[in-house]
Amino acid sequence: MKFEDMDVWKKSVQLSTGIYLANREIKDYGFRDQIGRSGLSIPSNIAEGLERTSIKESLNFLSYAKASCGELYTQVIIGQNVGYYDEKQAEQFQREAKVVSRMIGALIQKRKEFIK
Repeated sequence: MKFEDMDVWKKSVQLSTGIYLANREIKDYGFRDQIGRSGLSIPSNIAEGLERTSIKESLNFLSYAKASCGELYTQVIIGQNVGYYDEKQAEQFQREAKVVSRMIGALIQKRKEFIK
């Protein structure tokens, strides 16, 4: 199966796109750049991990993607605390990040079965 057909990749692209769109008017370029990179990292590392031929390398990139979900989640909380996101928008991003993180976790567990 191609990574483009996987729900986890599609959901992570949707999350990253939502972050980018929500941040267009934020003048804090440091914050905007950092959260944008976190958001981009998720689908990018999923794609790279699923394109790898080695299970070990694949797991490394999927682990990076999962870690980026935690990073993004944290940055959304900070963004809400400083007034960049309202409560509804922040909760939506947090919910999406948790869903994607769980999906990546399940994918990691499934791939680990191949190395046992």
